[in-house]
Amino acid sequence: MDAFDRQIRKQVSSLFKSIEGRMTPEEMKRIKTAYRFARMAHKTQVRQAGGPYIIHPIAVARIIGEELQLGANSIIAAFLHDVVEDTPYTVEDIRKRFGDDVAFLVRVVTKEKKEHYEMSKQLDNFKQMLDSVQYDIRAILIKLADRLHNMRTLSSMHANKQMKIAGETDYFYAPLANRLGLYDIKTELQNLSLRYRCPQEYAALEEALRKEEEENCEQLKSFTDRIHKLLLKKGISARLEVNYRTPYSLWLRMKKFGMDFKHLDSKRAIWVIFPDETSLSEKNRCLHIYSLLTDVFKEKPHSISNYVDSPKENGYQSFHIKLLNEQGGWEEIHLSSERMVRNSRLGCVADRTDSNIDNWIHKFRSVLKDIAFHIQEGSFIENVVSNFYNDDIRVFTPKGHGIILPQRATALDFAYEIHSSIGDHAQYARINGKLCSVKTVLRRGDCVEIGVNENTSPKPDWLNHVLTYTAKHHLQSQLRKVKVIPYQRCSHCHPLPGDELIGFQSGDKRITIHKRNCYEAISLASRAGDTIIDVDFKEDVDILYPVRVNVKAVDRYHLLRDLIDCITEKLNLSISGLTTITVDEIVDCTINFSVHSARELQDIVSYLYVVKGVDEVRRQELK
Repeated sequence: MDAFDRQIRKQVSSLFKSIEGRMTPEEMKRIKTAYRFARMAHKTQVRQAGGPYIIHPIAVARIIGEELQLGANSIIAAFLHDVVEDTPYTVEDIRKRFGDDVAFLVRVVTKEKKEHYEMSKQLDNFKQMLDSVQYDIRAILIKLADRLHNMRTLSSMHANKQMKIAGETDYFYAPLANRLGLYDIKTELQNLSLRYRCPQEYAALEEALRKEEEENCEQLKSFTDRIHKLLLKKGISARLEVNYRTPYSLWLRMKKFGMDFKHLDSKRAIWVIFPDETSLSEKNRCLHIYSLLTDVFKEKPHSISNYVDSPKENGYQSFHIKLLNEQGGWEEIHLSSERMVRNSRLGCVADRTDSNIDNWIHKFRSVLKDIAFHIQEGSFIENVVSNFYNDDIRVFTPKGHGIILPQRATALDFAYEIHSSIGDHAQYARINGKLCSVKTVLRRGDCVEIGVNENTSPKPDWLNHVLTYTAKHHLQSQLRKVKVIPYQRCSHCHPLPGDELIGFQSGDKRITIHKRNCYEAISLASRAGDTIIDVDFKEDVDILYPVRVNVKAVDRYHLLRDLIDCITEKLNLSISGLTTITVDEIVDCTINFSVHSARELQDIVSYLYVVKGVDEVRRQELK
């Protein structure tokens, strides 16, 4: 215990010393009081890894105070974040001693104990934490600090507990840190998650990285020395850092590109970090250094990523290029100011102005309220993850207006982001001037134009081709208005209203309808005749059913035009597919379109028989 006491005193003294320069004497007094209260409240508790429990609140407070540099109330709440959950003290006790603000933060990070959870214990806790952002972002930062220290000490847990906590971290907490711009915390959480989820893979990658660094140490030093000397010669003071990607980052890239470690490029990045100054803009300084470097080193074509003008949604800024090294490999170079590096670490709390914090809170608040109000139970977290936690891309309208979307978003996501009516009537897209489907996945920097048609409406499969909550929400709303037939149609005979039909009712009361000459119906009638019921499958002007006909005819001038006119002009129906082959003056034409009923299909067949040269028209079953 003496060893633990020395460790505790050392850690607390380090925290107090690091924050006292930006705290008032009154604030320091309240912080020290909070520490003493937390130590007293947890005095009988021990950590699973051994040692007094107070070690954990101290570690969380250090992350909040030293790594995130938050204010006094956040540090106090970090000391007290487990008091209500794990000791007899209540939120009211916290309020009386430390005020309403601290009590609010502690209440939000305290897991609610319920007899019945809306979704599950884990998902309800996620939702509770996210809901806190409607009022204050500090609560989430405390929870992230709590999770970070738990991950740093996860080795003391059993394997199944490690998997649960690591899975939560990788799926929820790390992407949340990324969206808040907390790059260092995001990276550490992801890496620790892989370490405990897949320890063998992690160890193999760690060893491969060690060998990579060892083998490339000398050539890398030679390359960075050349850059440093070049910049000094031109009067530019800058420091260089070589940062190897973490095992998690490499694992993710290997999985994404289907490569092994040996053949994976960009295993590291060289940061050229220049001091902050006001005489030149950061962009101009990046461009100046870029110009100097590319005068000496060969630049990889199309390798520029300008995150200075177009920051990521989490606020990340830098200027990326790739330069050829002496061994014939491409080195990834990041040009950044000290401010950019600092902001990458502190994310949303780097700029502590009220307007900046309000912007972050507003972004979370508006979307979370919308999601919580509209979506079905059980899909809350999935929608939050898809909307907030994917890495983002910036695409542009033809007028140059930037739109932020998650990676793998489609032109449909873009359309709904512009306006719901544009999404609902999106017929096609032009991406960088090229005609494309609205389902096309977008890439960073694409210029996107959406073509609309008032006769186009949302289709059920569109839901499989959107990522953003905005698009999903509007699509679900529109699709709910679409009439649904009360029966399940046989997938073999594809019956239509007006066909001679028979129905079968299954044990779950679902009714499947067939044409009476369908082999499946005949088979079912012989095996389950008691399930046969009468059906009234009526024509509805709002519902169309896909059909296919095959036409054989003698070739002639304008034959194809006359065939099409029978469908599009006489009955105003749209053709979805057409294939035609002519062999020895005999035309074999297959036409796909949609009809309201068997009667309408028969009318079309009759019209087609009247066309000059047509010899045979028959309905084909859809596959």
